[in-house]
Amino acid sequence: MARQLDEQIAGRFPVGQRLRVLDVGMGQGTQALRLARAGHQVTGLEQDPTMVATAREALSGEPEGIRERVRIIEGDGRDTGVHFLPGSFDLVLCHGVLMYVEEPDPLLAGLARMLAHGGLLSLLVRNGDALAMRPGLSGDWAGALGAFDTVSYTNRLGLDVRADRLEALTATLAGIAAPLHAWYGVRVFTDTAADRAEIPADMETLLAVEERAGRTDPYRGVAALLHLCGVRG
Repeated sequence: MARQLDEQIAGRFPVGQRLRVLDVGMGQGTQALRLARAGHQVTGLEQDPTMVATAREALSGEPEGIRERVRIIEGDGRDTGVHFLPGSFDLVLCHGVLMYVEEPDPLLAGLARMLAHGGLLSLLVRNGDALAMRPGLSGDWAGALGAFDTVSYTNRLGLDVRADRLEALTATLAGIAAPLHAWYGVRVFTDTAADRAEIPADMETLLAVEERAGRTDPYRGVAALLHLCGVRG
């Protein structure tokens, strides 16, 4: 997904431009730190105190120049209007968050308002059109059969969460003035891998295959996750 995001950044912004980035639901700060290392000014918003502490610990190990480019705020992604003015960011990330939000449209509308004109909104969501793939490939036929007509599922943490369908999100993005510009599949072939599986020796080849599949039909349509990029009009 990082490669996909970098492709969109390179295609939309001048080379060397330091972007104002908002990472909503930043988790442990993986993307925030990666973008700060690339020279961007990053604000991370996270409501889980444990994740905030983990992100701050990771940040503390970075050089001073990178630390100065990252600000971490403990707060709910649905309250962006409380913390920031409209149009304050060139890039807004919301990765792995929507599945935990029962009504995502208000959150998405708030994120779009944070974008400057021409800004990029990057979403990573569970693919509601492919929920039967994981149980089906695992031989759980009852689970696969039940997944066709729902957007609800139980994740690997045992939590009951929800997925999003591409068609519905496309309509939502158009309605909040950040229409879909590009979309990719994520974890096309690797979704059934164990959480703590060893890194294979041919990791670079694996990533190349996933990257190719993530931008190629029909493979991307059955990916476990969808990476959607909208542009503020």
